[in-house]
Amino acid sequence: MRRLVPTMGIAICLGFTVGCQQPAGFSAADRAAIRQSDVNSVKLMNAKDWRGALAVYADDAVEMPSHGAALQGKAAIQGWLEAFPPISNFEEESLEIEGQMDLAYDRGTYSMTVTPAGAAPVVDRGKYLTIWHKQADGTWKVVRDIFNSDLPLSAPAKAKARVPAKKKVVRKAKKK
Repeated sequence: MRRLVPTMGIAICLGFTVGCQQPAGFSAADRAAIRQSDVNSVKLMNAKDWRGALAVYADDAVEMPSHGAALQGKAAIQGWLEAFPPISNFEEESLEIEGQMDLAYDRGTYSMTVTPAGAAPVVDRGKYLTIWHKQADGTWKVVRDIFNSDLPLSAPAKAKARVPAKKKVVRKAKKK
């Protein structure tokens, strides 16, 4: 009996210790994996390899672009990318990557040159926030992505003022 009480006490303490441990946190390896995915995505975007760039997105990812509606799923995101005016010189700078367990976010800035049809190239710069989810196989996939430009919106073209047409005044001659 004397040994049973201390043994039970130790077993209970070990049970609480193991039961109270938190799951593995966000590691330096997780941060490095996300950073490397960012580097690869930039290369693929500059090569206009949309399918390659989308490989890092989860199937049900949501893209929230500047000045546009949210896009649900890889097919919608790919269609939007393919319809986007040609881009070049795409760059990203990750300013912070933080996470807990299987969720992480990456906040940073971007710049790119956009060449709209029939217009001069425009250098765009802005910021982004990407949410990543760690998959069962240990890879990280983008589940939400939003970016917006730091450039001000162009002023809308002024509508031409409509000048009412002059009415012809027809005067009837008076009968005498």
